[in-house]
Formats: sequence, C-alpha cells, structure tokens
Amino acid sequence: MSGLWIPRRNWLQSAACGFGWLASRALLAAPASGAASSPLAPAPHHPPRAKRMIFVFLQGGPSQVDTFDYKPRLDLDDGKQMPFDDSRVFANTGKLGTPQRVMKSPWKFQQHGECGRWVSELFPHVATHVDRLCFVHSMQTEGVAHGPATLFLHCGSTNQVRPSLGSWLSYGLGAENANLPAFVSLAPSAGNGGPRNYGAGFLPARHQGTALGRAGQPASEATLKNLRPAGEALTQQRRQLDLIGELNRQQAARSPMESEFEAVIESYELAWRLQTRVPEVLDLAQETAATQALYGIGSEPTDQFGRLCLLARRLCEEGTRFVQVTYGDNTANPAWDQHSNLPKHADHARACDRPLAGLLTDLAQRGLLEDTIVWCGAEFGRTPYAEKNGTGRDHNPRGFTVWLAGGGFQPGLAYGQTDEFGHVAVADPVHMHDLHATLLDLLGLDHERLTFRHAGRDFRLTDVRGRVVDALIS
Repeated sequence: MSGLWIPRRNWLQSAACGFGWLASRALLAAPASGAASSPLAPAPHHPPRAKRMIFVFLQGGPSQVDTFDYKPRLDLDDGKQMPFDDSRVFANTGKLGTPQRVMKSPWKFQQHGECGRWVSELFPHVATHVDRLCFVHSMQTEGVAHGPATLFLHCGSTNQVRPSLGSWLSYGLGAENANLPAFVSLAPSAGNGGPRNYGAGFLPARHQGTALGRAGQPASEATLKNLRPAGEALTQQRRQLDLIGELNRQQAARSPMESEFEAVIESYELAWRLQTRVPEVLDLAQETAATQALYGIGSEPTDQFGRLCLLARRLCEEGTRFVQVTYGDNTANPAWDQHSNLPKHADHARACDRPLAGLLTDLAQRGLLEDTIVWCGAEFGRTPYAEKNGTGRDHNPRGFTVWLAGGGFQPGLAYGQTDEFGHVAVADPVHMHDLHATLLDLLGLDHERLTFRHAGRDFRLTDVRGRVVDALIS
C-alpha cells in the first residue's frame, strides 16, 4: 500500500478536530452535582449592593404620559395645535417647532403609597408597590427608530456590534452558579437587533446570553430542548464523553484554541451539568398554586407573561446573574408601539401589570429583592401629542420613564422631570449611559474600569461617557 502510514491513535486525534473538539476536554472533570458557585468568578471592583439583575423589557416603548409621568397640562390643552421639536420630523426634514395636536391621556391618574407617586389606572397592581420603586422620569437615549434605540438600550451603541449588558456582567462578574448560565434572555425578539441584544460582541463568545424561547411564542417554549439524549443513561453518556474528553485534551495540548472553540467547549461542559439542575429550575409546576396565582398564571391575559416572570425569579434564585424578560412579539410593530391605536396600551398593561407586581411581591417575600435589581423599561417613550393628528403617539427618545427596584436603589423616589407636556427631560436628565453606569456600580463594577481591548482600543459598555447617578442610590 502506497502513501504515508498514520498510526490509528494519531488518526483518531486528528479526526477529533472535526467532532470531538466540539465537546469538552474536561466535560466530566466536575461531578454532576457541581459546586454552587463558580471558582472562576472574577472579583468585583468594589463591594456590591446587588448580586443579580432582572431586566423587564417592554418592547416598543410604553407612553410615559399614560403610565407613570402625570401631566395635567395635557388635559388643559387637549386638541390644541402647538409647536414641538419632533425628533422624527427633525431626523427626516431638519425642521424644528412643527405644529402638533396635544392629546390628553385616556386614563386617569392617582397618587399611591406613602410616597404619593402618580400612577395611571393602567397599572393598578404595580401601583401598590410604589414605595418600593425608584422612578426615573428624565431618561434620554440615542436613536429615534426601534432598531438603533433597542441596540443602544442593550449594548450602548446604535450601530456597531458591541457586547450586551448581560455579556458585560458575565465578563465582569462570572457565574454565581456554575451549573447555570450566567446570562439568560427569556423570549427575546428576533427583530430590532435580534441576537445582538444578548450577544457577546467582541468579548469571548462564552459570555453570550442563553436564549430560551422567542417573543410571540408560548411561554412553554422558553426551555432547553433535548437536554438529555433519549434512551441514554448518564453512565453511558459519561463513557462516551470521557473518550471525547481524552481526545480533546490531547488535541488541545497540540494546538492553541480560539475563543469560539473555547465557548463551544465550555457550553458542552455546562450542558453536562445542566442535565441535573435545569429541568427542575424550569419546571414551574414545582411552585405552589398560590405563587402561580400571584403571577397571574392560569388566567388570561396574564398567563404567558406571568410564566416568564416566575421563571426569571426561579433562575435568579438559583444563581443566574442576569435575566432579561421580553414582553413583545416578532411583528413589524413591536408590542407597545401604538402609532395609531393608543387604547391598545390597555391590552398590554393588563397582560403585564399583575405579573410585574407578583414578581416584586415574590422577590420581597423571599428576601431576594434586597440584593436583586429589577429594572423595567423600554428603548424610548412616546410623544405627548398625536402622531399625524391621529389616534396614537410617535417615538420619543428625549424624555421618558423607567422604574427600578431593589439592589440598592432609593425606594419611593421620583428622580428627574420632563417639561409640562412630558416631552423633554428638563431637570436632572439621565442618559442611557448614565443608567448603565449606575446599574454596574450597584453590582460592584466601575463602568470606566470594566473594559476589553479590541482593535487597538479599550472598549466599555458606556463608551466614552456616562456617570453614576448617586441620587438614585439609597
């Protein structure tokens, strides 16, 4: 037989490049029970107030003047044509001060709690928690369209491929539980940036978020399918993976590994550990009937979003560092994007209100709210006037509201102020970079020191600006 003769052992090692390398060189180095915390977790820059975060993304942009930013002036001037600096009109025409028809809110506002915060009748259940909430009424962001603004919300950039907030937290803090992903995105939308909103960008690929489900699908799809090969016992898997692991160790000793290979290898390591823990964590049937009812599970229209919110609590309780929950869909017009049908806000509020209140109640009852940040918001707000003299509101990145709870945020606070119409932040504006910097600070990270060298430059989530808003911190 002509040609070079290759020893069988060497041939198997080379063949493993195509298959075996994609599994871990140490898949079974740790027992299936695993340690509760990761020994490789980096140290924070300073003592943290919070250990983890849940971000509730209300995709599309709820109207601040119809939810949490009460403006009596809208009732007084309802129907009047008045000049406004419209961001969309300016972007398209360069014109300022275009006449617009002022439109009052269809919903009544009322003061709640000892702090006396105003909340509209859209959110009666959340209103019972105002003494726990920190409202920021002066948010500002970049991008007037959903795509750029959504990317800026998640990644701090409107167009460049940058790591998402959850990936920065995974990179800066590591996993709190080695048996779970550090970053999980529940029911993310495929549009307006899609996977980039939970992507690792130029960070090592292992910091990308684990997506469970997809916006617009039933909450039952927010799971890990085929977690364990059908018909195979764990002992059989171990024998198979031991062999692959040995081949990987030998191959790794011969060749340097790229970030992508490291990420895939680590994903296999994590997948092995997930088999024994994740099915239980994702099983909402383990919760009592009372807890499920708290989130509105089993009732319409709260069942689907309630399941996602409860799942977020279960993941955080088990040690997932950052969980994002998306209330949205995969249509051309994201859920809260009411350009011509503002009353549709009521449908979305009914689906979200009880689950959000249930999440806050549940976290507080379990003693988790103290060191868990809950952030609820969107990519921007909406205008106080009717779009095109119609029945809806346009996008507004110049002044909108988010609320936060737990993790060191000042409870019962209303920070910042928009003008008398609720259009532009005029007192204590908080840019999205500022909010990102403050969130990182409470989690023990200095936003100016949390950097990664890429393409000859040190990058950070807050780019070259951003400040910690100390007034928001208790």
